[in-house]
Amino acid sequence: MSFRFLPIAFAVVAVSSSVWAAQADSATASRADIKAETRAAERAGKLTPAGEGRPTDGTSSFKSSKTRAERKSETLQARKNNELVPTGNAAQQKLDVALRAQKTTRTRAERKAETRRDIAQGQLVPAGEGPQAPRK
Repeated sequence: MSFRFLPIAFAVVAVSSSVWAAQADSATASRADIKAETRAAERAGKLTPAGEGRPTDGTSSFKSSKTRAERKSETLQARKNNELVPTGNAAQQKLDVALRAQKTTRTRAERKAETRRDIAQGQLVPAGEGPQAPRK
């Protein structure tokens, strides 16, 4: 056996023994015990809500200074004034639409002539051979 594989063997043994120890600890509690603990935590409000939110302890220190109706009316007014910030990819999509809506500074004939000139001078990259092309 080669000595260079010795650290790998030790790592495998360490990981497998820690997994075995974790399984042995969790096996001591019965299913009924786990269910009872979960129900008690649910009644006490200690469970983490579903989703990506942070765990809560049931007592929120934040109190809003506005009513729900006030917040909704402000949001509707901001929507009418186009003041809402788009979420996700919507901002990039709006930018793309705005760029496509701009008028070009050259005619189609000028663009075609420029492309023909670039082809003649060998400045165009053949299809499938650019920097983003898959490697063979």
